Amino acid sequence: MQKIENIILDYGNVIFMIDFDKSQQAFTQLGISNVDEIFAHSGQIKLFDDFDKGHISPAEFREGIRDLKQNNTLTDQQIDHAWNALLLGVPEGKHEILMQLKSKYRTFLLSNNNAIHYAYCMQHLQDQYRIADNSGFFQQAYYSHTMGMRKPNADIFEFVLREQGLNPATTLFIDDSPQHLRTAAALGMHTALCTKEEPLEVLVKKWGLL
Repeated sequence: MQKIENIILDYGNVIFMIDFDKSQQAFTQLGISNVDEIFAHSGQIKLFDDFDKGHISPAEFREGIRDLKQNNTLTDQQIDHAWNALLLGVPEGKHEILMQLKSKYRTFLLSNNNAIHYAYCMQHLQDQYRIADNSGFFQQAYYSHTMGMRKPNADIFEFVLREQGLNPATTLFIDDSPQHLRTAAALGMHTALCTKEEPLEVLVKKWGLL
């Protein structure tokens, strides 16, 4: 096993569980057709990319959803409810693993996120775990909507590597999206795919991290 000194972790389905099908179903119920073609785990249209990059505001995102439906009667609450439907929460034990990893490695969070999802996730942490945010679990948490970049584009990875002075050869990137892992691998990082069969706790053992 290669020597690992740094670990960069994705958020969705690595730490905070999500289910894309739930938002797809919720948007379908609002009358938006072909949802799997506009928003899915494997890719999405420009509206969602722009929101993830912070290039548009929540209000502009909601207007974009109304345009997709061609229905100006959809309320902000209806849209936010459908958009947040995919967010399930952080299972017990994940935070403890993060703290153990932080005690041995330089650890970072790198998440494709957006203003609406971020607010929901932070509220979940406050309600469920009585903590304000993720800052205590990592040396630095990076969110796409505050950076103007998103995975799988190389620039967001290069920014983190450069800002933190990380050597890709001693850095492990953990994510649930194969397209994100391909970019990280091309930049010289070690990669691990997080799945239902091999969640974070299994990968930690598989890589001998703890």
